[in-house]
Amino acid sequence: MADLRVTFTTTLLKRAETDPRLAVVVSDSVSSSKLGAFQKAFPSKIYNVGIAEQNLVGFASGLAAVGFIPWACAATCFLSYRSLEQIKNDVVYSYHPVRLVGNTSGVDYGPLGTTHHSLEDLGTLRSLADLTLFIPADHRELAEAMDYFFVSDTPAYLRLYRGDIPRDLSMPGSFQLGQVRVLREGNHCTVFANGRMVHYALQASDLLHSQGLSVGVVNVSCLNPLDEKTIAETAQHAPCVVTLEEHSVKGGLGGAICEVLSEYHPLPVKRIGFPKGHSIPGPPGDLLRHYGLTPEPVAEKIRAFAEPILQGTLFSHKGVHHG
Repeated sequence: MADLRVTFTTTLLKRAETDPRLAVVVSDSVSSSKLGAFQKAFPSKIYNVGIAEQNLVGFASGLAAVGFIPWACAATCFLSYRSLEQIKNDVVYSYHPVRLVGNTSGVDYGPLGTTHHSLEDLGTLRSLADLTLFIPADHRELAEAMDYFFVSDTPAYLRLYRGDIPRDLSMPGSFQLGQVRVLREGNHCTVFANGRMVHYALQASDLLHSQGLSVGVVNVSCLNPLDEKTIAETAQHAPCVVTLEEHSVKGGLGGAICEVLSEYHPLPVKRIGFPKGHSIPGPPGDLLRHYGLTPEPVAEKIRAFAEPILQGTLFSHKGVHHG
């Protein structure tokens, strides 16, 4: 377990040694992005535009227009919301290979409250069809994805986390853009998760296994593009689906899965996440516990949702449920 920002910087450092096109742009966020070592090693490759996230995105787009592969790093809340117009027009519409890197996502900024939390960013950015949205579940997946983004010409948004994230969840295969990875198969329910919640979903699955429930876990690390085919096929292995995310239940992963299943394979879905985009302040771990997003309460929510369906008493027809 370690901070994803460490692997992010280590991978950047290695690539910068051989790639003259690599550039890093920060909004007075060298420290929060853990880029101190990068700045020391490659001072000519890093640009600090000050606390001006709109300028950050516009400047990075300018670098991309003249042949650089810029990585624009800032706090997720300011990068995704304050710079939305620049992301839409300068990056996506202009189709520049800018890598937008949010370094403190979900409720990572805990005590600073809702102004610094990022619980609607994926729902907002998912509507920009040509913007790749990537949410790594472990360090290995982040490093593999960065290797792809170093050579890709597509605009991308990376949602990183502070705190302890698993180094390697032993996921099958390697990162492929837009492909989900089935980490565990289950006959009673399938959980689609991303980011930090993938590890929690696996732990919840272990708890439920001891109670006689077979719960599958699928890592959906890309919301754009979305692996609709595999999602629909995997959902057919169980009579119900749960989504789990460190995000509002509206618009993010839960919304994406419901859209796919409503079109290709309708069945009951429970979305587990934050009830809305505003949360109370507090330490990140306490907030996850308060909103029932740690393994034990997640397992209980899955059990309470799945058991009546398995008994055939909750639904007389296929539908959608959330809570």
